Amino acid sequence: MLNVFLLNQYVANNCKVTINYYIWIPFGNNLMIIMKKKLNLYYSILLSFVLLFSFNSCNKSQFSNNKNISSATGWNINSKKGGFQYNTNFKGQTAPPNMVLIDGGTYTKGRVQDDPMRDWNNSANQQHVQSFYMDITEVTNLMYLEYLDWLKRNRSYDIYLGALPDTLVWRNKLGYAEDMVNNYLRNPAFANYPVVGVKWLQATEYAEWRSDRYQELILEKEGFIVRDAKLDSVNNSSTFNIDTYVVNPNKSYGGNLEVLRGKRSRTPDTLPPSTANRESGYISPKFRLPTESEWEYAALGLKEVRDFNVYKARKKYPWQGQYTRTGKRRNLGDQLANFKNSDGDYGGIAGWSDDGADITNQVGSYEANAFGLYDMAGNVAEWVADVYRPIIDDEFNDFNYFRGNDYKKYQIGEDGKAVVASETEYKTLSNGKKVAVVQPGELIMVDLDSSDVRARTQYDKSYNVNFRDGDYRSSRNYMTERYDRVKEEEGETQTMYKSPDMLETDPEKMENNATTLISDQVRVYKGGSWKDRAYWLDPAQRRFYPQDQATDFIGFRCAMSRIGTKNSFSKK
Repeated sequence: MLNVFLLNQYVANNCKVTINYYIWIPFGNNLMIIMKKKLNLYYSILLSFVLLFSFNSCNKSQFSNNKNISSATGWNINSKKGGFQYNTNFKGQTAPPNMVLIDGGTYTKGRVQDDPMRDWNNSANQQHVQSFYMDITEVTNLMYLEYLDWLKRNRSYDIYLGALPDTLVWRNKLGYAEDMVNNYLRNPAFANYPVVGVKWLQATEYAEWRSDRYQELILEKEGFIVRDAKLDSVNNSSTFNIDTYVVNPNKSYGGNLEVLRGKRSRTPDTLPPSTANRESGYISPKFRLPTESEWEYAALGLKEVRDFNVYKARKKYPWQGQYTRTGKRRNLGDQLANFKNSDGDYGGIAGWSDDGADITNQVGSYEANAFGLYDMAGNVAEWVADVYRPIIDDEFNDFNYFRGNDYKKYQIGEDGKAVVASETEYKTLSNGKKVAVVQPGELIMVDLDSSDVRARTQYDKSYNVNFRDGDYRSSRNYMTERYDRVKEEEGETQTMYKSPDMLETDPEKMENNATTLISDQVRVYKGGSWKDRAYWLDPAQRRFYPQDQATDFIGFRCAMSRIGTKNSFSKK
């Protein structure tokens, strides 16, 4: 009886279930024995019911049934009178337009099937990639034209000129391509073809613009911004930037607070408008170029590993197997990518084409890989975010590997707030043209100083592109070299990597200083193109190109980080 008593006391005190009167009846010892005998079966049944009920109740009581009651203090969250405000009904991140979720996982990075040159460009190593979103197709001419149209309407003409793709990349000294020069970008016949002639710098600026426009639409739908403000209240000095909105919202739209008075702002005009912060759940991660690790992992389509081991299957391409043609009966023999078959063979024999294209092809023309991504091999090669270096430092990081970290912070003014740019900052390219890297309405970013990196073990400076490779510590003459960021930004890294300065007009100086084409201004591109042989279709193959130059065979697609759960579903 003592055990039963203790059990019932626990249930009664902790789970608020009152059952004592069913068992404890103080009528004396003789009657207690009789009742015990009579209630033995009943009690066992009752006890089973009580235990089941009590355990369910206890589990539920670990978390408050009311999401708006703080588990820490018991205070109300999201009270109309004020206090702590938080989106307690957040349903999770959703896929942006034209994107799919890539479930993160582990894979062997840099595992090329063929390396006849043995140039040690790749060092195979095991890497883990977090979940992220990626465009199912390359950015098309139509998508990029929308960007150009917005710039033409809302920015200065110089900024617009700096974003224009180089259509002259189609020209060749011994080939005719003037119709491509005039029509490929703008003619509707090529609307859904991948945009080319875009420099790496231009691709990153496009991603920034896309981030602002996507976020602007979300805030409009959620009632934080006046409807159609993105069309009616925008000009060169009044635009929306997501960083500015989060850090210093009063500076959004050039300081026009009326634009911020959406349907959520039901307060008098004398009070500040309601704005969304990161706690609201309505601020999305930014669009960006994928890292090399992300791109390669996505291209491999490693969902297939679950059904058929990638190494036993000798998976070489984004699709399963070792061959460029499909083995499926309904389309047996069809090419699975757009690439150069042999000398003088870009598309096959007239009337029966190998791949259905000679130059680029319309996006989505070939089968998608296991992640639902199209053209991860062939059609156009693609820019990735990484600065190029020949060897991967897996012993230093095997989680979300990326080379190119340049940490910045907001510039703080005398008023203690982040400074918003009022003028355009340009970067001069190797051909003399300019690309806007800071535009009016954006926050000004500066390097970290000594106080920001003091006592940190994971990094000790703002600019980390050259970590363990190409800086003064890895140079033969490291004792006489000094770390100089200015030189690196101009394209001259350090003794190990002295690339030619394309803006230098004196040939002798270029020859004396240049020892390699590799610099901090050189980026990785992957995937193979319509101009490449099948060798380059292997996702692990990698090449490099200056970030301020463009070609007729390199395009790009965007990525976005996944925040929260690894998958789009949660385990119950």
